[in-house]
Amino acid sequence: MIRDEFSRRFRSLLSGSGDGIPDWTPLVAEGHDAGMFGPGDAPWIVHADLATLVGGIRALLVQALHPGSLAGVVQHSRYESDVLGRLHGTIRWLTISTFGSTEAVEAEAARVRALHERVRGSYRGNDGAQHRYRASDTDLLAWVHMAFTDAFLTIHEHYGHRPVDADAYVAGWARAVEPLGYADAPTTAAGLRAAMRARQGELRVDDTTRRVVRFIRRIPFPLAARPVYWWLFQAAVASLPDDYRRMLGLRSLPQWFVRPVVRGMLASMRWALGDRSPMENAALQRRALLAGR
Repeated sequence: MIRDEFSRRFRSLLSGSGDGIPDWTPLVAEGHDAGMFGPGDAPWIVHADLATLVGGIRALLVQALHPGSLAGVVQHSRYESDVLGRLHGTIRWLTISTFGSTEAVEAEAARVRALHERVRGSYRGNDGAQHRYRASDTDLLAWVHMAFTDAFLTIHEHYGHRPVDADAYVAGWARAVEPLGYADAPTTAAGLRAAMRARQGELRVDDTTRRVVRFIRRIPFPLAARPVYWWLFQAAVASLPDDYRRMLGLRSLPQWFVRPVVRGMLASMRWALGDRSPMENAALQRRALLAGR
C-alpha cells in the first residue's frame, strides 16, 4: 500500500534503518521497569508527536546562537558531510530517554557522556577572550538543554495533537538531562524562559553562525522530502522570538499563513504513519509485559 510505503520511507529517513524500525528498538523493548515517563506524561506526549520535526529545527537555530555550543558542532561533528548520521544519533538519545527503561536510559546517557568527553576546544566569547570548553561543561549543557526544551514546548503548543501542561513538560524533561550531568535545569516554563533571557548577553551571530544557519535552511535531504522540510523550516522560523530571528537574519512568513498549512501537513503525516511509532510500540509492549508479571 502507498500508505505503508510512505511510512517505511519516512521512518527510514529518521532512523537510518531500511525497514523504518530503528536499530535501537530492542533497547527500548527490553528492561525491568517502566522508565522515567508513561503515556500520560508530558514528555511522552510531546516527543511522540510529529510536531517534534519542527521543534528540532527551532532547537538547532537557537542553539547556534551560543558560540560555545556552536563551536562544538562546527569543530567536532560531521553535520555537513553526515547530516543524517547526526540526526539519527540525536533521535536515538531522545527516544531512548523518553520511552526506554531506567537501565536503557542510563546506558544511553553513558554513551552520550563518552561522546561529550571528546568534544572540547576553545571559542571567542563576546568579551573578546578565548574560552576553553568541553561539551560536558554545565553552562553548555544548560544552553543546549534549555534551547531544546523551549523549542519542543513552544512548537507543541502551536502544532501538537494533544495538549500538555507546560510546567509538567519542563519539569519532566529536566529529569532526563540529569544523567548527562546537568542537575539544576529549570522546572517551570517561566523559569526556563527567564533563564534563557538571562544569558542573552552571551549570544551572538558571526560568519560561522550564518554558515550553519544556511546549512540548516537547506539540509540536503532526498528531493522528495525537501518541499516538506521547507514548510517545517518556515514554521520553526515563524515561532522564534523577534530578537532571535533578527539576530539570525531570518525573515518569517506570517503565522496566520504558516500554521494552517503546517498543521494540515502534520495531520496528513499522522494519518499516513499511523497512531504510534515503533519506539512507542516497543515501550508499550515492555510496560504491558511488566504489568502482566
